[in-house]
Amino acid sequence: MSLSPAEWEVISLSLKVAIWCVGVNLIPSLAMAWLLARCDFPGKSVVNATVHLPLVIPPVVTGYVLLVLLGKNGPIGSWLYSVFDITLIFTWKGAVIAAAVMSYPLMVRAMRTGIEALDPRLEEAAQMLGKSRLHIFRTISLPLILPAIISAMTLGFARALGEFGATITFVSNIPGETRTLPIAIYSLIQIPGGEDKILKLVLISVLISFAAIALSEYLVRRSPARTKES
Repeated sequence: MSLSPAEWEVISLSLKVAIWCVGVNLIPSLAMAWLLARCDFPGKSVVNATVHLPLVIPPVVTGYVLLVLLGKNGPIGSWLYSVFDITLIFTWKGAVIAAAVMSYPLMVRAMRTGIEALDPRLEEAAQMLGKSRLHIFRTISLPLILPAIISAMTLGFARALGEFGATITFVSNIPGETRTLPIAIYSLIQIPGGEDKILKLVLISVLISFAAIALSEYLVRRSPARTKES
């Protein structure tokens, strides 16, 4: 199966956006998952609902909200442009933001499940031995929730790879800049006779997603927590 330079461009851009999305979301997702799993505070249900909002509202609405907030005339977008000379709209960086917003709740949910399954008595025992919280997190908590973190990263990557509605609304469909795999497939559907190209991109999407899941499964099996279990 030979690919044209334009198709390679679409694939490399999609991978770049998905990888950046996971990188941008990793620490904030872990922090939010820990907060929701371990802490009780006023307004927790509101925070929880806000985090999961992108899962239930139409992606186009999310893209429009991003457009209003982060566009050049938006409150955040105009500040970013005037202070840092950063423009997100119609750029691949904006595509990363759209994908990150859509995949954030899935990553938080997966990590929270792993944190809630962690037995707190292990951490309490280490605390009684005088270990610092950072040491306990690094040597006990993190290795035990590593499978959940890997699963969250896989979910985030797959969601970013398939993101369409928020991306096309926020950063449009620009070849070489914001045209990711789903947007390229949508563009080809509008052109008569593009079935062969569509089939190639669909197969590539399936192969990349399959490879991501297989790699995730391998990493989970190799993680310290699973190794100890076996």
